[in-house]
Amino acid sequence: MVRALLITNLVAARTTPSAVYAVSGLLRYSGWSVEVAETRGPGDARRLAESAVSDRFDVVIVFGGDGTTMQAAAALVGTDVALGVIPGGTGNLLAGNLRIPASPVRAAEALAHGRRRRLDLGRVERPEGTQYFAVACGAGMDARVMAQTSSDQKRKWGIGAYLATVLRLIPEVRRVPHTITIDGVTIETAATVVLVANCREVIPPIVRLHQDISPEDGWLDVVIAGAGNLWESARTMYQFMREIPDASDGPRHLWYARGREITVSSDPQQPLEIDGESDWTTPFTASVVPAAIDVMVPIG
Repeated sequence: MVRALLITNLVAARTTPSAVYAVSGLLRYSGWSVEVAETRGPGDARRLAESAVSDRFDVVIVFGGDGTTMQAAAALVGTDVALGVIPGGTGNLLAGNLRIPASPVRAAEALAHGRRRRLDLGRVERPEGTQYFAVACGAGMDARVMAQTSSDQKRKWGIGAYLATVLRLIPEVRRVPHTITIDGVTIETAATVVLVANCREVIPPIVRLHQDISPEDGWLDVVIAGAGNLWESARTMYQFMREIPDASDGPRHLWYARGREITVSSDPQQPLEIDGESDWTTPFTASVVPAAIDVMVPIG
């Protein structure tokens, strides 16, 4: 019998008590042993996941948004306890990349019959501690979009709220001088966005990056956008929608590279988002943690 801890965040958009009851009930009906724990403040998800590791649970399931999910994931790095994801927020970036159903009940059903998949994570060291990301972290315009999209907008419009913010902010796009070091090689460029990606889709399934990006290859992928006006911004967004090519084939304001350790600084400082959480600024260093964690994914 699979023994699971279900961590819920009732502040998230779709984690109502009735939804929690339905998800836990379906898992128990499928033969799982499920204990439910609710987060009540910052850091609770990580502490609950750490306790689950100590208590030898098989799976830690997070029913919440990306922030709660990555808090729990941080406690599972390097262990054999798998992460289960039930989308309960608005972005649900990791769930989207792994094709976990958006419906909590359907996600629970897929989880009950799923398989383990070993994934890389990105790691960013901050003064307050290590932050992990499953999908991407980025400085500049994308962090501004995350910060300026309100919770009310996300609840009402879902992913569409982010796209609306992008359109609103495009006229304000400006290039900022950046110094970027990728595995010891340094470049200086003016950029509006520097994105470090572990997964292919930054807004699943709408905005996709290079087709070779994979969370199982031991690399982080870097996208540098240098659009400096409304026309170039619109062109860059169009290129993102079409999936960006290699740098040699792309427009002059969009570059692609990959590495295992990436350091980014800027003048002036730019906002930084880590899997949609935008509480930081540049500079930052992101490094890959190969095969960091097992995640339960749908079969097929």
